[in-house]
Amino acid sequence: MVNGKKLVALCSSRIYAPEVHGYVSLLSKELIDAGCALLIFTINSDIYWDESAITAETYVFDLMPFDELDCVIIMDEKIKSRTVSERIISRSGKAGVPVVVVDGKYEGATSVSFDYGRGFEKVVRHVIEEHHAKRPHIMAGLPGNSFSDERIDIFKKVLLENGIVFDDSMLSYGDFWADPTREATQRLLEREVLPDAIICANDIMAINVCDVLKSAGISVPGQVMVSGFDGLDEVYISEPKLTTASCDTTQLAGATCEAVLKLIDGGDAADAYIVPELSINESCGCPPRLLPPQATLTRLNSSFYRHQDDIRILSNISSHMETSHSLWDMAAAIHCHQTKNSLYVVDLNCFNPEKNYFLIPDDELPPRNLHMIDDADYAEEHRFEHLPLQEELFYDETVNNCENVLSGNYRDRIIELINSGYPLIFNALDFMNRSVGFSCYYLHNYIITNYARSATITNAINMGIGGYINLTHQRFLLEKVDSMYKHDSLTGLYNRTGFLLALNSMTSAEGFKGTPLTVIMSDLDGLKYINDNFGHAEGDRAIAAVASALLSSCPKHALCARYGGDEVFAVIAGDCDADAIIKAVDSRLDDFNKTSSLPYSVLASSGAHKAVFDENFNMENALKEADREMYMIKNNRVGEMKSNPTRRGPSVSFS
Repeated sequence: MVNGKKLVALCSSRIYAPEVHGYVSLLSKELIDAGCALLIFTINSDIYWDESAITAETYVFDLMPFDELDCVIIMDEKIKSRTVSERIISRSGKAGVPVVVVDGKYEGATSVSFDYGRGFEKVVRHVIEEHHAKRPHIMAGLPGNSFSDERIDIFKKVLLENGIVFDDSMLSYGDFWADPTREATQRLLEREVLPDAIICANDIMAINVCDVLKSAGISVPGQVMVSGFDGLDEVYISEPKLTTASCDTTQLAGATCEAVLKLIDGGDAADAYIVPELSINESCGCPPRLLPPQATLTRLNSSFYRHQDDIRILSNISSHMETSHSLWDMAAAIHCHQTKNSLYVVDLNCFNPEKNYFLIPDDELPPRNLHMIDDADYAEEHRFEHLPLQEELFYDETVNNCENVLSGNYRDRIIELINSGYPLIFNALDFMNRSVGFSCYYLHNYIITNYARSATITNAINMGIGGYINLTHQRFLLEKVDSMYKHDSLTGLYNRTGFLLALNSMTSAEGFKGTPLTVIMSDLDGLKYINDNFGHAEGDRAIAAVASALLSSCPKHALCARYGGDEVFAVIAGDCDADAIIKAVDSRLDDFNKTSSLPYSVLASSGAHKAVFDENFNMENALKEADREMYMIKNNRVGEMKSNPTRRGPSVSFS
């Protein structure tokens, strides 16, 4: 319960499908009238009972706030995964939350379902007993599927009661889908005697059976009667119009609400079974029946989810998100009239540019840190109330690893939206089959096109976030490779290639001509002694210490490079105090020697040369002049280094 409202979670798939949308609309209105709030957790694809194909999209069901829910509803036949349904039921049970399963049967849960067996039996009896089929055939679904097997048993039962002996030639499998059904029907056409009736386990198969028969010149229902089962809208516009049984999910909404309210009040709710209604039509020889014209128009309009213009706009949003150069810009790119009434929550760990979030092994993923990055309800000038003002604040010290839709920096906002009087719709955000967060849609209506748009928007945001993560990581790798190409691996200073590129960029700038340039050359003293007595690794350490001292002593805009084995230099544009910089280098090396506890001292000789950048400036000459100044100082120290190479020498200044 939140703010005095009982929270009911609905788990489903494809809520924009007309039958699911109708169910949601009816259920929501009844629950809201009873003082409840409905949170819808939905995937936008069907798993089709393939338990090996469970996708990251189902992460949305892990985001349910089980500890605050009062009841959970699972549309099992829409999700089409026993594994997923069992996962939801298990977590609900641990939190003590009652569960209602729609169109499914699970231990510990109340069931509200169609009695498919009795509904299918109505169809079979209509064909056998009222149209007197003598050579009936059943087009079953998947071999071993419980729904298919039940319909085969009912077919056999009705045949037996009507004195027709069943044999295996009366059975084909169409796997509940088009292509297998068409292949099975072609095999029937090869027989010398055709069935006089083909009773199909669902409407999709029946439509395809009719099409194959008609293409072969077989009259339906004149030579072969055909029936379906499910009650799809297509049966009213197929040719011929199909006899079927209507399993309209909206018929289950009332029974679901009744069960939920009983369970919330602490009572028991008995399983409820609703028998599908027989819908006879011309494919079995009955007179044709049509949906009322207005109902037909409404259903067709409901199926036309959105204009192609939406796809173009959302594609642009994805592109702008993918190519953004900061988190702030990426989040801002979401803002559009197409994304109104939505907010987005993302795991901030996925924005670490050093690691591609989609390539990290599952067992190495850090705990999630979910934060809201955009709330479209706030116009650009007001959205700062909910979003960080700067990109750095995305990485604040707040950690939210609760992983539900009522936690983190979005909890108060979600609770505010619960009071809207309409259900909230949650989708998982995922890319490359890895979840990164969730979206929430707070529509203020039940318009089916808006429900459909939630799926296309989620897909666009998925592409945008996923592309941004991948491109950001690629930029990081390119910058790293570029840095390796331009920088010396030992010192981190520019190598010759990197220095020349940086120098060209600097001197090519408009107005740079006439700028003073200072070149400072520093050379490690006694490198041979260190290498010979302590090893080349120590020699490298000493070179790196000199490079670090030079880099940290120069202005930030200085170009620092490694010139040779132990020579490093800096080029500084503009006026600078070279003497002070060289003194700073010596001072830093002095500090290094005092704290390093090394058996030798790291000393450097430094020289400088000043010039002005013009058409006569030559970098090689400037380096040679700085090098000459440096060697003058070094030569003054040679005698002292030979007599006592481990003694810390005096600081060397430029004059």
